[in-house]
Amino acid sequence: MENAGDYDSLESATTLGVSALAHDLLHFGVTSQVPERLSNHVVSPKTDQAKWYRKLLDSCKEAKPLPTTSEEASTLVTHTLRKYQKADVEGLLAFYGLPQPQDEVKSPSITNGVKFEMHTLPVDAKEVEDGDGITVYVSTEDPRESPCVPPNVLTASLRRSEACALRNHAEADAFHREIIDSGYRVLNIQNEEILARKYRIRLSIVCEQNRGIDAPESSMRYGKVAKKELRNAVQGKSLRILVYGEDRYGRCVSDVYYNGVFVQWEREARERRVGLWALSNPEKPWDWRKDRREAEAKSINFIKST
Repeated sequence: MENAGDYDSLESATTLGVSALAHDLLHFGVTSQVPERLSNHVVSPKTDQAKWYRKLLDSCKEAKPLPTTSEEASTLVTHTLRKYQKADVEGLLAFYGLPQPQDEVKSPSITNGVKFEMHTLPVDAKEVEDGDGITVYVSTEDPRESPCVPPNVLTASLRRSEACALRNHAEADAFHREIIDSGYRVLNIQNEEILARKYRIRLSIVCEQNRGIDAPESSMRYGKVAKKELRNAVQGKSLRILVYGEDRYGRCVSDVYYNGVFVQWEREARERRVGLWALSNPEKPWDWRKDRREAEAKSINFIKST
């Protein structure tokens, strides 16, 4: 058994991710068990995960002083596990909401204007709306989410579980509807039910000092291709999402990453002149949207005048 006193200062850190890591390290020191849901974020089996936590415990014993900020904890994890797979290190950091290694940052925009960062559960292919929009879910056990879950959602989740145990499916469905109406959902991930918060994401690029994706809309030429490409890029994957703000529809305007790779593709497509940009005079998605809005406004005004 580890000496819990060695990690008291780490666990008392004000940053939620650092505190959660400290709690799990202490738990591992007592039980030799790693967090159950960590497997949703990493690729290696639990036998390897146990090795990571043992090494991290040893690193904490040697660290002077112990890390108390997200950046310090991220550095300790990255340095301690530097010989392990990149995907595992990034997944472990994502699990605790800790910053990714700086050399993984692919876009200079990451450090400018980011409101917050989220780490999603695996994306369902059905949640890809079009070439620039997806719906994602974040576990309520995420350190950023857990303090914000509405009491009625927690109560409904508990009552739903009780109803499911009694096989009262009608009552369970009613409680789940209340959860969904509140912007949450219970997802089954690897035969485990997880309460998660829903986010609608609009992929972004920098365009004329505004953030917005330039993928063709679903009704445009190549719109279905854009949707398919996005679906192939994100389905079944846990994503790292940097949020800059909201668009007019309440979607989070975001940069999206998987294993350090930037998901957005419009700029590369334009440079290579493929898809929509292979046309000699392509209709730009932002112009298409503007024309549609103007046409709708004219129709409304015509109806009002008759």
